[in-house]
Amino acid sequence: MSETLVVNEVYLSLQGESTFAGLPCIFVRLTACNLRCSYCDTAYAFTEGVKRTLTDVRAEIDRLAESYSGVSAIGTLPVVPIPGAAGGHRLPLVEFTGGEPLLQPRAVGLMRDLCDAGYTVLVETSGAHDIGVLDRRVRRIMDLKSPSSGEVARNRGENLALLRETDEVKFVLGTWQDYEWMKGVLTDHRIHRQCPVLVSWVAPLSPEQRHASLKSVPPGHVAISRKELADRIIEDRLPVRFQLQMHKYVWSPEARGV
Repeated sequence: MSETLVVNEVYLSLQGESTFAGLPCIFVRLTACNLRCSYCDTAYAFTEGVKRTLTDVRAEIDRLAESYSGVSAIGTLPVVPIPGAAGGHRLPLVEFTGGEPLLQPRAVGLMRDLCDAGYTVLVETSGAHDIGVLDRRVRRIMDLKSPSSGEVARNRGENLALLRETDEVKFVLGTWQDYEWMKGVLTDHRIHRQCPVLVSWVAPLSPEQRHASLKSVPPGHVAISRKELADRIIEDRLPVRFQLQMHKYVWSPEARGV
């Protein structure tokens, strides 16, 4: 029997976050996650999905990428220069997300094969699993879960020693307590000297997005606004990249496949 993955969706869109924001990207959203962060906006991927062979998933990625292999409206498509990538890489990017991609070990081999084929491969991971299993060419975008997520205890500290300059660490912050916690992490571990640090604000969930299994924000936490977060980053001179989820401003925040 062919090796399989449980896949929630595969689609072509624009990368909405990270240092790759705005670039065309094929998203491979895998099913299942072992965390229940209070702010999770993709809870539908906890259980929704179908079993697909690796061959089938790879074929769909190649099909979606095919239109980028020829000539566009402005002529022959060049590769895009990407820091740390000699000669740049062709578009579109490919990102594995979830859910939690590292819960499905067979995804690791598919990512490696895609790297072999010349794709720039990204993976969004919660930080609760060993990132060392991934091919060195995979661009790892790793969360460090904040206290308001309800999952701060699940951060795998051993991953910090594995970070490379091609990785990115993301903090998702919703409260003042989260912000102070992040400052402590940056002071103690100097992550910004290893790789880019991304800071996202927790966007409020719609009733349709709020899954019954999500953790609650701990008692005593005080919400921080998007503007307050941006102002404080400037005031404290933090060496981080503040980011918004671009796709939520282009399409509906509840939209899937974008």
